[in-house]
Amino acid sequence: MDPLEELIRAQPGLSISLAGLGLVVGSFLNVVIYRLPKMMEAQWQRDYAEFSGEVSKASEKLSLAFPGSRCPHCNAGVKPTQNIPVLSYLLLRGKCAACDTPISVRYPVVEALTALIWVLCGLQFGVSYALAAAMLLTAVLVVLTAIDLDHQLLPDSLTLPLVWVGLLLNIDNTFVSLESAVLGAAFGYLCLWAVFWLFKIATGKEGMGHGDFKLLAALGAWFGLAALPTIVLLSSAVGAFLGVALIVTGKQDRETPMPFGPFLAGAGLIHLFYPNVLLTWVTGA
Repeated sequence: MDPLEELIRAQPGLSISLAGLGLVVGSFLNVVIYRLPKMMEAQWQRDYAEFSGEVSKASEKLSLAFPGSRCPHCNAGVKPTQNIPVLSYLLLRGKCAACDTPISVRYPVVEALTALIWVLCGLQFGVSYALAAAMLLTAVLVVLTAIDLDHQLLPDSLTLPLVWVGLLLNIDNTFVSLESAVLGAAFGYLCLWAVFWLFKIATGKEGMGHGDFKLLAALGAWFGLAALPTIVLLSSAVGAFLGVALIVTGKQDRETPMPFGPFLAGAGLIHLFYPNVLLTWVTGA
């Protein structure tokens, strides 16, 4: 029997519960992915208007809870029966019930992905504080990945709390020692900060955003100093391979920036579930 199948059979109740909860939370993550950048933009407009003495051009007040979900094309409200994770998308055949405008496949993908990752967290950590922490971390990484893909933005409102939560969790050695967590956060930030400035001095261009520094600092705070080589090498290798592939296939030119946050997040997820992956590759064990 496959090891994963054995684990699922050993904890069927936990896996089913986490899958269901992951679908529901994944639906909320979609709201965060869509609305948080808009909320930030509106706040920037209000801040600029206050600074310049102009009238704010920001639209209606928007939050994660208000107004209710609605179609961005026709503004029709989404009924509760049309907001069931994954199932509603399938029943509606991927289209708005009011105007037949196609709904992005990202919505069910985020819901299903969150459910899958949370089941894997349950299999990895069982019922524990580490499980709750891993669920929080992976949810935030899903949101950061999607926002960075859309806007090339890693919001401070997500990355900075992730740093502090990682440090606080490791006071009790949840994942690593507190000393390793502090060093991981510091060197995680400084690592990409140094790369940023070396690249800028050499080329006169900015090779990455400051949000990437903070995300790597957060992963260092969660997984410690020893995890940084794995995360940096994995994210850089996959990012470089994909970038070259896109350029060769003509889907992206050399001057078009590519977000690095999704690669960092993906490497962080790999380390969460398989912390010895780099050692295994090197040794062939």
